[in-house]
Amino acid sequence: MKQSLQLRIGQHLTMTPQLQQAIRLLQLSALELQQEMQTALESNPMLEISDDETNESGEPVNGVDHDEHNGEAHDFEPEAASAQEAREDFGSAEGESTIPEDLPVDSGWDDTFDIVETYGSGSGSGTGADGEERDFEVQGRTGQSLQEHLTWQMQMTPFSPTDQAIATAIIDAIDEDGYLTATMEELLQDFSTDPDIGPEEIEAVLHRVQQFDPPGVAARDLRESMLLQLKQYHPDTPRLADAIRLVSEHFDLLAQRDYSVLMRRMKLGEGDLQQVILLLQTLNPRPGGQITESQAEYVVPDVYVRKRNGVWKVELNPDTTPKLRINSLYAGMVQRARNQSDSTYLKNQLQEARWLLKSLQSRNETLLKVATSIVERQRAFLEYGEEAMQPLVMSNIAEEVGMHESTISRVTTKKYMHTPRGIYELKFFFSSHVATEDGGECSSTAIRAMIKKLVAAEDASHPLSDSKLASMLSEKGIKVARRTVAKYREAMSIPPSNERKRLV
Repeated sequence: MKQSLQLRIGQHLTMTPQLQQAIRLLQLSALELQQEMQTALESNPMLEISDDETNESGEPVNGVDHDEHNGEAHDFEPEAASAQEAREDFGSAEGESTIPEDLPVDSGWDDTFDIVETYGSGSGSGTGADGEERDFEVQGRTGQSLQEHLTWQMQMTPFSPTDQAIATAIIDAIDEDGYLTATMEELLQDFSTDPDIGPEEIEAVLHRVQQFDPPGVAARDLRESMLLQLKQYHPDTPRLADAIRLVSEHFDLLAQRDYSVLMRRMKLGEGDLQQVILLLQTLNPRPGGQITESQAEYVVPDVYVRKRNGVWKVELNPDTTPKLRINSLYAGMVQRARNQSDSTYLKNQLQEARWLLKSLQSRNETLLKVATSIVERQRAFLEYGEEAMQPLVMSNIAEEVGMHESTISRVTTKKYMHTPRGIYELKFFFSSHVATEDGGECSSTAIRAMIKKLVAAEDASHPLSDSKLASMLSEKGIKVARRTVAKYREAMSIPPSNERKRLV
């Protein structure tokens, strides 16, 4: 076989490290971005925190009026589901990756960029760039766990060493809701080597643990928990005996809300049964929940939306991370490096710092552009609420702002918008649509809001079925099937009609 050399000319798309960095920063949440910037500050001497509120020309860093926003104002738009998409959104950004030998010393607007400010521990208030006071709150420490609370009571109770070991095993088998998750056989298995411990001994210790605080703890099911709580009420509590009898003998009928049969079985009138049920509603179905404190999560919005002088104003939150810029002292050392090794190191650090600042600027411009486009499409929601939400898919925003659809997906993930109606993830504003009688479209979010409103206004003694809800929506001109109504209702954690039925 004869060997030969061939020259082929072709095009090959690649993603530079700088492009990959910009794409990665785009999809970070505010907290993740703050952590990334802290790491960059610690590793790159060219970066420092700036306290300046404006750029060199005296213009504010963040903020744009909704009616003045131009879709072409932001021309550095990171994106990348593939190298091709990255090229489309970033344009000729790769051409700036080469650093000239004669580097400028002074840092300018390209070197300084606003990012978000970290909150410390505790709670307080801060002043934003617009001079408005903003209250903020940071999650505090969690309290005592349920197991610790029960163990403390066990240690204060006169148990024998054997009974204390049994009580410890019982407490360890109680879940965060306060229910005993181990069976009697499983508890016995833990003490299989001790012939003196039988079911009676474990049952006796369990009854003592069930007298601990909170009331209803260590029950094996909801019925037992309710009885434990009722037995701790004062004997003179009105309808207490009827409530205990109802839970003990007719719990299944209560769960099915079969009030007519309950009245007949218990020989109670409707008013009397209603009083019994009101007493039962004072019980806690999750007794352990009042002791176990869940870890609170607080959302810091990335974007603020306000209406001023009849115009919706969209601006980035300036209070979510610190501001970074190039350290002019270290940048000046590039020219005064004593040897080639030091010069190369400083140049590389300066190059990385500049690319990071450009990526951050691109991230904020892209976020602002997308948020502004969303507000333009969802003005009706801001004015009138969820029932006025318009159908919107990511391709609509991608086409309007001139980006790839995957860019929109990245920039709307874990990013939050503060509006007069509350704080929402940007993805909240996207929803599918359902056809209307007049040939238009209605957002699925708006339909869910309508269902929620209809259920809230229903007759509690005759709740609306899914079919009836579908019929009422049809009267409003919205074509929706019963199974679709059921899907939306379940998504909102609204129980079916038979479980919503109650005495008036």
